[in-house]
Amino acid sequence: MHAAESCADDQLIYVAVHCHGGIDRVEFSDIDMASHERGYPALLDITQRPAVGALVFARNAVAGDLWLADGTRVTIDRLQVVGRPQLQLHPEPRRPAHAGEAYDRQSRIFGDRGQAILATQRVAIIGLGGAGSLVNEYVARLGVGEILLIDPDRIEISNLSRVVGARRRDARSLLTAENRPEWVRRIGRGLAEPKVKIAARVAREASRTVTVTTVVDDVLEPEVAEMLKDCDHIFLAADAHSARRLVDVLTHQYFIPTTQVGAKVSLVEEGGEIADIFSAVRASVPGDGCLRCAQLISPVLLQEEAKSQGERRRQRYLDDADVPSPSVITLNAVAAAHAVNDWMMSVTGLTSDLVTPDRWMTIHPLIDETVEYSQRIDPRCPNCGPARFARGDARRLPTKVR
Repeated sequence: MHAAESCADDQLIYVAVHCHGGIDRVEFSDIDMASHERGYPALLDITQRPAVGALVFARNAVAGDLWLADGTRVTIDRLQVVGRPQLQLHPEPRRPAHAGEAYDRQSRIFGDRGQAILATQRVAIIGLGGAGSLVNEYVARLGVGEILLIDPDRIEISNLSRVVGARRRDARSLLTAENRPEWVRRIGRGLAEPKVKIAARVAREASRTVTVTTVVDDVLEPEVAEMLKDCDHIFLAADAHSARRLVDVLTHQYFIPTTQVGAKVSLVEEGGEIADIFSAVRASVPGDGCLRCAQLISPVLLQEEAKSQGERRRQRYLDDADVPSPSVITLNAVAAAHAVNDWMMSVTGLTSDLVTPDRWMTIHPLIDETVEYSQRIDPRCPNCGPARFARGDARRLPTKVR
């Protein structure tokens, strides 16, 4: 009773957890089920939460019984344990179908079971530019079940050298060429294909079974951010610090593993010489530090991004124009390949639990060096600390205010 009252006070869901003997199969006993039927209606009244329930574990199996506030009773068919490696547990062993000829070579690595797990995955990609377009092709060719693509931008001629699958006609090059009048180029830019539409075409050409959902909008729009809550993994390939904060929160508030991926060429302010080149991969799981803890989210830039475009322009100096950052497809490919490999190894169970979890790395081709980082953890962090951790819908996501 005390535990149920604490859940009500803290806006948490009451779930009783216990263990039975066995290895690969488990189920509730008749006594267990009778106790649920006696006690769980009362627990729903006490907690006033959307559900109460119970889990019972064997060594490699789990069964669940959830009672919902609307009177529905649900059994758990699959439980996903996020971390490194990720685990999928069921009440009894599954016999996956043969992966088929299309995935024969890769299923020889992680087996038919691994291929079946990939087919259940719902992956989101935020940002379909140089890095995101590569992640999209990789996960589609691996055989994931569903891809959610989010990017508000349309393709431009300057994107063609690095966005996978982009064609000159997608950028309406006849209208947007440099020698055209500006009013013609403006029309052409408005008619250009959205980046997510190009990515969807690439994914469907790569896989006959993938389901693709495209969103031509900002991920910070509340209804767009809501779509991410049902994903198994999120790849962040966008530069905005507000998007980084949102992904941080989703990892720890909703237990969704995420990976930030990208590449950067930084220049010396005077002279335009190259200061550094690196590709970055930062994977996060619940309970570990986040991008904010690592000081990779700037409060100043968060405030800047929260302003309207007109306000941002008025605050800038005249010579501080929006100049595109340098970008090269091979740098993006290094980051995307590392990110997708790390995710694939984890979800298919190839990664050992002895490997240091959630490796963050930057790859520097100028000095031929790879640098690995230990994640910082700030126990008071507003993104991954107690105020957000496992809070689910009890806390609002950091999206645009309507």
